[in-house]
Amino acid sequence: MKKIFLTLLLTVITLTITNAQEVSKNAIGIRAGDGDGFGTEISYQRALSGNNRLEIDLGYENGDNFDGFKATGMYQWLWNIEGGFNWYAGAGAGVGTISLDDDFPARGNFNDDSETFIFAAGQVGIEYNFDLPLLISLDVRPEFYFGDFRDGNDLDIALGIRYQF
Repeated sequence: MKKIFLTLLLTVITLTITNAQEVSKNAIGIRAGDGDGFGTEISYQRALSGNNRLEIDLGYENGDNFDGFKATGMYQWLWNIEGGFNWYAGAGAGVGTISLDDDFPARGNFNDDSETFIFAAGQVGIEYNFDLPLLISLDVRPEFYFGDFRDGNDLDIALGIRYQF
């Protein structure tokens, strides 16, 4: 009886640890951060292989003096730390639009009320993969913008909560 119980216990522990280390095929949720005007994004992750995935984020912001939309695509590599903890790093790019109010003071030679911009981004983070279909992450994403009004760089720190399926 002891042998059966011990074998069953070891099997359950092994399956739990193995399940926690796997990358889910799909995950969807939110990525809430402190970026420059794009604080919360809808986030979707798609596994490409055992330790690679694609993340697509869509953000919308309605500020006092502007409205903006941003789409980001990131390619990520994952490494297991221990159990359900992983860390990841990635690179990507995106596109966005920003529409300024007429009374918003523009800088330089900016004469238009709206702008489309592109940007490049990197990402480093840590995540915990629960035994439930829940993934929580914390990451840092430096973004480098190329536009007339929206230029320069921004550091986005965000907390992600995603449902895995």
